Amino acid sequence: MYVILSLAGGIFLGLTVWQVAVWAGEISQKDNRYRAAVECSKKMGKPLLVAGGPWSNRGIRKKLNMPAHGGGDVCLDIDCRAFAGHPCGLVADVTQIPFLDKTFGAAFASHLLEHLPSVYSANKALDELSRVSEAVFLVHPSRQSIGAWLHRGHRLWVWQVGNTVYIKQRNSLKAKKMTRHLARNAFIGVAE
Repeated sequence: MYVILSLAGGIFLGLTVWQVAVWAGEISQKDNRYRAAVECSKKMGKPLLVAGGPWSNRGIRKKLNMPAHGGGDVCLDIDCRAFAGHPCGLVADVTQIPFLDKTFGAAFASHLLEHLPSVYSANKALDELSRVSEAVFLVHPSRQSIGAWLHRGHRLWVWQVGNTVYIKQRNSLKAKKMTRHLARNAFIGVAE
């Protein structure tokens, strides 16, 4: 009996340590890319666009006063609760961003693409982010995160290798992986 309990406890502890490490890596990546987006915008002398509000739409982050990331100069989301209190918040769809070409020095999108309904929508969002900004900085959940696997709102898998963004529809037997390579001068978001 003690052997079984020890084994179960060891497995639970191992999973917990693994998930904390994954979570810490995601937070580090998000912070690094947000800082890089801020610096890129400053270097370009243009404002920073944040797609996907720092408060999310659940309200818990706002109640705890723990934003997921900064709000940039302009923050857009489809739900105004996600950017509540932001002086330049805008309710807009990331697939139809209402700004002129290259208005922003950088666009930062954290944990956004995986919520879109299709690979087509994610590619359209990337096109829009690239159109309105000089550089795009993406953050997405790790595929090693158990939370990412269980999140009901995640419809896509998104991952990057260098400047290549991979997008795959989830929960579909017919799903095929779509690859998106962003030109080096249009995408600086891999700096760690």
